[in-house]
Amino acid sequence: MINELRKLESRHQPIRVAVVGAGGSMGKGICLQTRLTPGLRLVAAIDIDIKGAEEAARLSGHSGVLFNSELLPILGKIEIDVLVEATNTVEFAAKACIAALERKIHVVLMNSEIDLLLGPYLHHVAKKNEVIITSDAGDQYGVIARMAREIQMWGFKLVMLGNIKGFLNRYATMEGMVKEAGKRHLEIHSCVGQTDGTKISIEMALLCNAFNFKPIIPGMSGPRCNHVHDALDVFNFDQYDQGVVDYILGAQPGGGVFVIGKCEDKLQQFYLNYYKLWGKPPYYLFYRPYHLCHLETPKAITMAFLYKKEILKPLGKLTDVFAFAKKDLYKGLAIRSAMGSDDFYGLIDARENAKDLVPIALLDTDETGTIILNRSKNQDEPLCWSDLDFPETSLLNLYQRQELLLKD
Repeated sequence: MINELRKLESRHQPIRVAVVGAGGSMGKGICLQTRLTPGLRLVAAIDIDIKGAEEAARLSGHSGVLFNSELLPILGKIEIDVLVEATNTVEFAAKACIAALERKIHVVLMNSEIDLLLGPYLHHVAKKNEVIITSDAGDQYGVIARMAREIQMWGFKLVMLGNIKGFLNRYATMEGMVKEAGKRHLEIHSCVGQTDGTKISIEMALLCNAFNFKPIIPGMSGPRCNHVHDALDVFNFDQYDQGVVDYILGAQPGGGVFVIGKCEDKLQQFYLNYYKLWGKPPYYLFYRPYHLCHLETPKAITMAFLYKKEILKPLGKLTDVFAFAKKDLYKGLAIRSAMGSDDFYGLIDARENAKDLVPIALLDTDETGTIILNRSKNQDEPLCWSDLDFPETSLLNLYQRQELLLKD
């Protein structure tokens, strides 16, 4: 892949990249990476924070980069090969992705929320326009997917796709996370959503939908461990009738991910023991001690543009992440964005077990209206469709279209 990128560079035909959400932490990192990875060129940086977009354009080191607070004027003005969606929005992100796909621009999603909520529909739009939309390569779920496919190639049966989480507080608030968000250069809602577990639920739901897996229990079990090696001790893999996703809490290496594979061949087990692979036959642990987010995004960009392949795509919509009350909530509450809020956290579950529950990523509106809670909810209660008065939003309309598509 690096040789192909170097050829593009030498021919002065780089992959032309635009980043929406360029002013955020990950957006700036991607813009920087277009300078460090050969064969890529940033042509546009878009962010509602125009100063952030300007800084991102400067970080790319490329001359003539357009920066703007709006996407559509950019799409119609310059040639773009790949759009990276790196905002923390949902309704806006849906519009941005569809606008790019309909202009035959490939899309890389560093936005896991829109990836989960509307993945099947967005892939439908991409196929219709003969372009690719793909999950990112560098966030945990992209790294786990890449590992899992290689492990399958080696002949192992995938048993568990696993994540490592450092800290969990279901009731995290924006006020309580201000210091942590500042330290990590994160937008406050993103920091809260990571801390309360919504983010890891979304990441693992994406893997469920791509591999036909399921969570062990709603929200996953998340046992506390000292090291990733302990994963072989804290789960009973014999009891799972299909592949599962879960996470371990507080384990080393922080920032790592893991996969459990099953091998029953005795000769192969001899080899694996000789190769010092950590295992308790027939189960074996594979792990990667890091994921590098924006540094790995060029892989997704290149796979889409050069090879027309996705890092991760849904088989369907088997699993979702549903909204639960973070505290007692009262009738009349106005909801404009639930993820990373003081009011809701999200838990992963199979859709067949949660038919009356509302996906947390759907509780996002921009200028089109406000969702109203029409009855009070106790802390930790799930949010049901009947609990809400929905305005006619473009996001809800797209979600309903997807539901019809999934029934066909």
